[in-house]
Amino acid sequence: MAVEPNREEGKSLADVIDRVLDKGLVINADIMVSVAGVELLGVKIRAALASFETAAKYGLEFPSGTNLETAAWEEAQVAKESCPQCEKRVPVEELITEGCPWCGWISAKARQIPT
Repeated sequence: MAVEPNREEGKSLADVIDRVLDKGLVINADIMVSVAGVELLGVKIRAALASFETAAKYGLEFPSGTNLETAAWEEAQVAKESCPQCEKRVPVEELITEGCPWCGWISAKARQIPT
């Protein structure tokens, strides 16, 4: 089964980068140079490109010496959901109690809470 490329209208480079960081991208490569069946050189490469949130979700290991006590790492630990209207990632608690700060979508629970 062949995968056919498609292009969605209105998608920009920022949307592509957002999707790659949201889903993550892992590249594994094994390169071997052999002569007459004798391996002369072998290189194994593993590269991962993901947001802190995605890396934490899938348990990717960080290089030793990486300072994980940053604001980005703390933010990645907060549970997030996609807004049903604009699909931007928003902290679950904020999405339920206040609504989406990006598009203004308001949850049914937020409508019931007196302001």
